[in-house]
Amino acid sequence: MEIFGTVFFEDLQKYLSPIIYIIIGVLIYEVLKRIITNVLIKKTLKKRHHQKRAQTISTLIINVLKYAIVIIVILGIMSNFNLNIKALVAGLGISAAIIGLAFQDMAKDFLAGITIIAEDQYEIGDTVEINGFMGEVIFIGLRSTRIRNYKGATMIINNHNITSVINYNLHNSLAVVEVPVSREEKPEKVEKVLTTLFEKLNGTIPKAKGNIEILGIEMITDQAMIYKITLAVAATEQYSIQRYLLKEIRNAFEKNHIKMPKQKFEVNDGK
Repeated sequence: MEIFGTVFFEDLQKYLSPIIYIIIGVLIYEVLKRIITNVLIKKTLKKRHHQKRAQTISTLIINVLKYAIVIIVILGIMSNFNLNIKALVAGLGISAAIIGLAFQDMAKDFLAGITIIAEDQYEIGDTVEINGFMGEVIFIGLRSTRIRNYKGATMIINNHNITSVINYNLHNSLAVVEVPVSREEKPEKVEKVLTTLFEKLNGTIPKAKGNIEILGIEMITDQAMIYKITLAVAATEQYSIQRYLLKEIRNAFEKNHIKMPKQKFEVNDGK
């Protein structure tokens, strides 16, 4: 009975050990993940750009950590079943060329991912254009990058396939508004109304990086004078601010009885 009990206990320990290895691996991963997040992200909350870069780097480190822990756990489980790890490694060395060919794209992805981070090409949260697809970077991993466009579609691209990137977050954007005014209006009156409006708006527009500038009359047509107005804004925010400025200008013109040219439509009856 004593021998049977000893054998049973050894077998039980042998088959429970893999579960214990997995639990320990998960716990270590979660603890290190929290430490990395706290060190790299929470200490940079006051600096937005640094925070984004910290988030990107932490994502990459956590991915490396995950794969490393999985490998260690697998090796631990194999040793628990008395498998000869050294012989296995030697056997892998014999077929290294075949494995290298099979996983060369994965290695290229890994090296490309490291290059993206090291050269600060883009970060999580940046708006980029890759292979004609424009959207926000939502994930950077060891093998791939994920970009989501404004429609909600997500493109997953292997890192080594990214040969060129347009990053819209490296510099401020420029909101450009062209405002048509009836040729009957006096330029002095129009510019006075615009100046008064912009003095009121300056300093109140979120994500604006300066004051609104009136560049003057850009073009004169048969029906209108076209005024060009610009405002430096945060990256990729130009479209929403352009719409906001157009709305405010329209309201100011109506209040001050400044006419805008009527839109003409041509009807083609097919003859």
